[in-house]
Amino acid sequence: MATTVPLPLVSSGSSEPETPYKQYVYAYPHQKSYRLQENGPLLSDLWSRERLDALSLYVHIPFCEMRCGFCNLFTRTGAPEDVTRAFLGTLERQARVTREALEAKGEPLRFALAAFGGGTPTYLTAAELTRLSDICENVMGADLAAVPWSVETSPATATADRIAVLKERGATRLSIGVQSFIDSEARAAVRPQKRSQVEQALARLKDAAFPVLNIDLIYGIDGQTEETFRVSLDAALSWEPEEIYLYPLYVRPLTGLMARHDKDGRVWDEQRLRLYRYGRDHLLSAGYEQTSMRVFRRVGSAAVESADETSISEYNQQAGMVGLGVGARSFTTDLHYTTDYAVAVPEVRRIIDDYIATPTDQFRRVQWAFTMDDDERRRMYVLQGLLESGGLRRGDYRSRFGSTPEGDFPDQFALLAERDWTKDGERDLLRLTGEGMAWADAIGPMFFSARVNDAMASYQDR
Repeated sequence: MATTVPLPLVSSGSSEPETPYKQYVYAYPHQKSYRLQENGPLLSDLWSRERLDALSLYVHIPFCEMRCGFCNLFTRTGAPEDVTRAFLGTLERQARVTREALEAKGEPLRFALAAFGGGTPTYLTAAELTRLSDICENVMGADLAAVPWSVETSPATATADRIAVLKERGATRLSIGVQSFIDSEARAAVRPQKRSQVEQALARLKDAAFPVLNIDLIYGIDGQTEETFRVSLDAALSWEPEEIYLYPLYVRPLTGLMARHDKDGRVWDEQRLRLYRYGRDHLLSAGYEQTSMRVFRRVGSAAVESADETSISEYNQQAGMVGLGVGARSFTTDLHYTTDYAVAVPEVRRIIDDYIATPTDQFRRVQWAFTMDDDERRRMYVLQGLLESGGLRRGDYRSRFGSTPEGDFPDQFALLAERDWTKDGERDLLRLTGEGMAWADAIGPMFFSARVNDAMASYQDR
């Protein structure tokens, strides 16, 4: 049975939730739980115990043209061409060593999906994107033309030549971070962009006719109301994107907004929750279905048709994820591993420089990692099912772990039932209610282990 831990959702001396916006749980455990390994295990030994016929490939490009005020991603702004060129050279060295480790098992490799994230992958030039695609195909062995393949972009970098490369190489999903179509709101989020630039980029993406176009929007910006949020929602809808992501604004340590953020927490929570409900209802009425707190897909579109076990879901974290590039995470059954990670500009630059200078043999071993045990795997499985609309199937859980979710996590599920945040569905399916989905960022951290909470608490932001 999994160990029960105090519920971070509930404040001391009160049965009421502290906030709906505890933490965005897109992967478990958080990267702040990873620790540097002394003489880490060989990748060849680690991957010898894994299935290799349905791998996922993730490539992290740690570069952007600007850093938004809310951004705490691992990325560097304004990197010159000599840095991006050297980065790709190191990425190729890492890819060769990684493929050697995977092939040591003597079984054929197959990648079932791929994603370029960051950062902003389209910060790379068209020629560099071509080289990156060549590395993925010719070195790693991923057939980009045959698998679902997602790329993140931005209004400033979604240029015609870059889009042409991605189209030619078979990208199936382009996600563009708009955040707001109102210039004043974009400035308030420390994202200096013009709506005209956004519209021009969207026109180029629509002309390229990728199977899935995703538009990211943010709610909770200073001064944002239902009326102004609707302006952005309707502007996004006018492009008929297959997906729209609605992100609550978070202000995190070492980000540009942190120094200027002086909102009352409860007032801000009320604003964000109100705007979330407004945006959710508006998109549902416009013919979209909700698949998680953040994700809305247009009914009948390619985004919905491809939403099966090989699609790139918000919480795609099954074993078999191979990460390349500084900041990329890899997931195996027993170990999650990555490189060093930071947010502050000097640290990010140092880590990227260190990555570029890494000797090839060093890539043969795990560097930073978190060891998964049976308890952590149960928690990850619950989070992957419960936080998406597909829900958590008790039968599948029982087949995998020999127990029930409620038996392993009685306090957590009792509180969810008390709040009417879960409901039973057909075929023994446990799902979040509509209101439970609204509180997903508070529900997720309820299932963190004491080990993960302690590791995150002791992590020094840098």
